[in-house]
Amino acid sequence: MQAGVAEGARLLCGGFIPDTPELGRGSFYPPTVLDGCKTSMRVVQEESFGPVMTVETFTTEEEAVRLANDTVYGLAGAVWTADASKAQRVSEALRHGTVWINDYHPYVPQAEWGGFGQSGNGRELGLAGLAEYRETKHIWQNISPGPSHWFEPSQAGVQQ
Repeated sequence: MQAGVAEGARLLCGGFIPDTPELGRGSFYPPTVLDGCKTSMRVVQEESFGPVMTVETFTTEEEAVRLANDTVYGLAGAVWTADASKAQRVSEALRHGTVWINDYHPYVPQAEWGGFGQSGNGRELGLAGLAEYRETKHIWQNISPGPSHWFEPSQAGVQQ
């Protein structure tokens, strides 16, 4: 958080480890909000794994999508709007494994979970998650004599 402030972000709340005996042992970090962030800032580009929100401003839908996709990660994101068609359009344009619309972090085990980019390969949960634990094997046995006519010119639309 100090790096974000040093790069020009404004700390609105949080940003410190409490010094009380109950909370000061490093197991609690208060919710933190940094305003005035830019995509190039370290605090925006690196994962914090904590209750940290960085705030960037935008003026157009296209700029919002560009800012949201300007990362090497892509686990999850959210779109907040009363315009259902805009929500659909923006959620489809985001390069995130999960996009919530007007909500954040509900999950059901029937839906696949996984990210894009450096947020991981593969999926957990859902049918795609189950497929991650399978090994698929293709076995082909040609029991007819002669060639299989895989690339038969007449079948491929090729004239001789």
